This record gives sequence, C-alpha cells and structure tokens, in this order.
Amino acid sequence: MGPTPTILLAVHGDVPQARALHEQLEREGLLVVVGRTLGDVRARLRGADAAVAFHAPGPWTPLDVLEPEARRIPVAVVALEPEIEEALAALRAGFIHYATPNAPAAELVSRLRDALARRRPTRPDGPPSIEPPPIVGRSRALAEIQALLRRVATSAASTVLITGESGTGKDVLARAIHAHSSRAAGPFMNITCSAIPETLLESELFGHERGAFTDARERKLGLLEQATGGTVFLDEIGEMSLLLQAKLLRVLEERAFRRVGGRDEIRPDVRIVAATNRDLRARVREGHFRADLYFRLAVVELSLPSLRERPEDVEPLARHFIERFGVELRSPVRRLSPEAVRLLQRYPWPGNVRELRNTIERAVLLCDGPELDTEHLHLDLARASRALEPGFRLPDGGLVLRDLERDLLQQALEHARGNQTEAARLLGMSRDQVRYRVEKHGLIAGWRRADHGSAEEPIIDTLLAAEPTDTLAPLPHQEQAPKAA
Repeated sequence: MGPTPTILLAVHGDVPQARALHEQLEREGLLVVVGRTLGDVRARLRGADAAVAFHAPGPWTPLDVLEPEARRIPVAVVALEPEIEEALAALRAGFIHYATPNAPAAELVSRLRDALARRRPTRPDGPPSIEPPPIVGRSRALAEIQALLRRVATSAASTVLITGESGTGKDVLARAIHAHSSRAAGPFMNITCSAIPETLLESELFGHERGAFTDARERKLGLLEQATGGTVFLDEIGEMSLLLQAKLLRVLEERAFRRVGGRDEIRPDVRIVAATNRDLRARVREGHFRADLYFRLAVVELSLPSLRERPEDVEPLARHFIERFGVELRSPVRRLSPEAVRLLQRYPWPGNVRELRNTIERAVLLCDGPELDTEHLHLDLARASRALEPGFRLPDGGLVLRDLERDLLQQALEHARGNQTEAARLLGMSRDQVRYRVEKHGLIAGWRRADHGSAEEPIIDTLLAAEPTDTLAPLPHQEQAPKAA
C-alpha cells in the first residue's frame, strides 16, 4: 500500500467550512496540513499531494497562489462568495472542482481521491510510481553530481547537505535523491526554514500536543512524523535558530524527539536532506550555526556550481524549458534562433537556473511564432554583469561597521518605502534579520502622504540614545540661573 496522501488546506481566517473539511479528511485517513498565511501556504506546497483553496476576499488570495500548482497537483476551490464567471475561469485554469460553501465535505473528499488515483498510477507490486525530476545539462560538473547523487540516494546515509547559490536547483537535487532511493514510495516533505517564524517552525517540524500553547486546540503531527518512511527536505537551513538546531541535532543523533508539550518519544524513520545558499563554515565561525550540527549534516555534501560556471548547460536547459512551457502555455514556440542561443550563452545568469527558467517562460508568452528570438528575451548584459561585480571596497582609512550597516539599512527601507520584507530582499537577508537590525539601530520606518499631491515621503526616525554626559542640559525655553557668587 502506498503512502498516505497529504492534503493542503489554504485558508485565511477562521472558516467553518475549512474545519468541517479538515475533520472529514482526517476521518478518511488522509494527512492534512493547513496554511493560514501566504508564507505557510508556499512552505507546505511542495510536500502536498493535493490542495484546497478556500477563496474569499482578503489580504491574500489562495486561489491566485494555488493556480500555478493546478498544473502539478489536484487543486479544488471552495468559493465562500461563488461567482459563475469565476467558476468557469477556475475550471479552465485546471482546477479539479469548484464548490460552493454549502457543498457536502464528503463530495469534495471524493473528488480529491479520484484525482489522486488518476494522478498516481501504481506499479504491479503496489507502491506508487515516482518519476525522478529531470536534471538537464551536458557539463562535466553536472555529470559528476548526477553520478554522486545516485550513489548517495541508494546508500544508507541518513543526512545529505546540498550547497549552492540561490536558483541553482537544490530542490531538484533533493527530489531526485528521494526519487532514486528506496524511500521513493514514502512521502517527500518540504519546508523552507526562513519562511516560518521560529515558534511555528518548531511546531511544524516536531508537532504539538493539544493545549501545548494558546492556539493548540488539537494534536498536530509534525513533518518529521508525517514523513516516516520518506524524506524531509529542510531548505535554507542556515537560517534556523540555534535552539531548533540543538533539537534537530538530537533527532539526527538519537533518532528520537518529542512533540511540543508532549512526553512520549517518537522515533521517525526519515532521511534528512538539508540545503543552504550560505557558507555554513563561516556561519559556524560567527557563532550562528552549531559546528556539531554542521558536521552531522555534511557527512555527504553535494555542491551545485552556478550556471555561469557551466555555460554548456545553458542551451539544453533553455530548450527543455521551451518544450515545457510550450505545452503548458499552449504556445507555438518550438525552437531558439541562433542569435538567441548566442545571447543566452553570453549572459552571466546571476539568478542561475531559476532566472533562466523565468526568462524562457516570459519569452514563450511574448512570442507568437515557432522561433524564439533575442527580442523576446529582454536580457540586459551590462546590468547582469554589474550585479556580479564586487560592489564595495574597504577605504584606506577604514570605516565604522555599525554606521555602515545602519546607513545601508536606512537606504533599503527608503528604497522599499518602509516595507521590511522588500528591504530584506534588497539586502539579501530574511525579514527577521532586518527586523532585528531595525530594533538594534533604533530605526522606525513608516510612510505618510505629502502635504501636496499624492506623492509619498518617507519617515525614518532615529531613536539612538544620546551620548552620556555629566552636564545637565537647560530646560527648553528657560534661561539658566546665574551662578552663585
């Protein structure tokens, strides 16, 4: 018998229909994960076999978030304010079902089961057949990685560390390790450590007991428990807090953990695949990452080179994406012009394979004919080259690092109009790191309307403490008393 499918419920707010469906799915013996924020939904998507979007106006829209996923997994919609035109558009977009709020939960569960059965054909011996993700390229470096990957996948190694720049395809390697292993019939659970706050991340990994904290209304199984017999992929593990690093180390060394608020020891049979774009050795030296956890994870390490280090992979990757998006977007594009190939090979790809994929997807959308040319690519060679150049050199006279950090943070906040998430992107940090530095430097970022017109102007107030002094300043609007004779 195959692994139990995992169903993602994407809902913002407390929706009675979502609670009813959650209960019905669990009665049917299915695993259920819930995403109540945009970050939660994105973090849980890759580990889900199907999803349900509870669609209603709000700060973010589950329908829009899950629409691209409808090409990959079965996705149903429960419209809390149904509209005929929206229903037709949803079905055309590939959603398997569009339900109204009063539709029976059992009917939706039946639709999900039927869709999962069609999507996951079984082998003669029972377990579901799992197709390894394609690893496209002809470079020697990629061939060596693939050879090592197969050896690692079929080994008994319980931990694997994948390193490389953002966008190089670390998640593809993780899925390939799972698909080529004896655990392929088990679940593949994926979580991005930087996308979830520390307290929530602990609950997501280890689960919690009812009453463990304020909102813990029922027992919840963590990803490590749900993934028994399979693989857990911890992306961006370099951003995990030291407290959680210690708990993860115990899992790796003792093969046991407790749910938050629980007493019973749980011994999951899982392989941990971790990935990072950070230099973990440097993080260890800085005191931000435990040395013992690093050495435990790096028993087997796969290092993915950047795309600019393997330029011979650019053309086959581009052709692969043309074929993929040509089918998905129903485009007539079938080939690259010679000039487009030359431009793609000259471009330095600071965003790696992810940038190439996005570039080809946009170009396929813009091209109306069978051949994709340079005019469809919109690549700025000069700008991309500048992005790879060192942007700062230490002055001969040195500098004050604290002042530099504060100035860069203030510039990023001004650039992002006070949006800390956007400022974090500009600085290559997580939002929590930016929030910490805002408090550290006493910056308060906000926005207000200008007195004239509709333009916006920034407010960046500095609350740095004044230098200590023994002299008392005079009270405002008062004269100092004359000194005694």
